[in-house]
Amino acid sequence: MAKSSRAFLAVLLALLVVSPESFAFNSPLSEEAIRDAYFLGQRRDESTARFLAKYKQPLAVPKTGPCIASVELLTPFARVVLVSSQQTMGYSAQQAEAEYRGKEETVVMSIEVLLTSSYGPLIARPTSQRSGSPIGYAFRPPDFWKDIPVQVRVGDEIVKPEHFSGEPNYMCGEDGCQLTGATLRFEFPAGAFNSDAATVQVTPPEGPEVVVDFDLTALR
Repeated sequence: MAKSSRAFLAVLLALLVVSPESFAFNSPLSEEAIRDAYFLGQRRDESTARFLAKYKQPLAVPKTGPCIASVELLTPFARVVLVSSQQTMGYSAQQAEAEYRGKEETVVMSIEVLLTSSYGPLIARPTSQRSGSPIGYAFRPPDFWKDIPVQVRVGDEIVKPEHFSGEPNYMCGEDGCQLTGATLRFEFPAGAFNSDAATVQVTPPEGPEVVVDFDLTALR
C-alpha cells in the first residue's frame, strides 16, 4: 500500500474516532432512535419512569442555605421520551420525527432549588442603620436564583450553555402565594458532551457547594 493511501486511512480513522457517533449517548438521533424514544414515552408506565429516573439525581437537604433538591441532565434521546410521555392522544411517531429532524440537538439541564428554614422566603434585616434597632423582615426577591452560580465540566473543559433561564416557584393557598424555590434551566449543544462523564457544580450563596457527577456512558 502506498504511503499516501496509508496516510489517507489514518486521517479517516481519526475522524471516525471523534465523530458524533462516538459520543457516550445517542447523538445525532436516527429516525429509528426517535421512534424508539417516542414509543417508550407513550407507555407512560414504570418502564418509562425507570428510564427517566436515570437522568435525575435527587440530593439531600443541607444544614444551612437553600436546598439544591435535584439535578437533571436530559440527552436528546431522553428529551424525546419525556416529550412523548407528556403528550395526549393525537401525537404520532411521525410528528415526533418531524419535530427533531434537521434541528440542532441539545442537552437540557434542570436544577430544582428549594427554600429551607435557614434560607426562607423572608429575609431578616434591621429596620434602621442605628445600633440596637429592631429586626424587620423583607420578602426574598423572586429572582434569588441569579445568585446561584452553576458550572458544567465535560472532561477537562467547562461547557457554556447556549440558553439559560430561571423561574421562581410558589405555593398558593387561601392566604395567598409564598415563594418556595426556583427552577433553573440550561441548554447546551449536544456536541459539547464528547466525554464519558460530566460534572455539575452548584455554589449557593449560603451553605455547602454541591457537586453532581453524571456517567454519560450509562445514558442513552
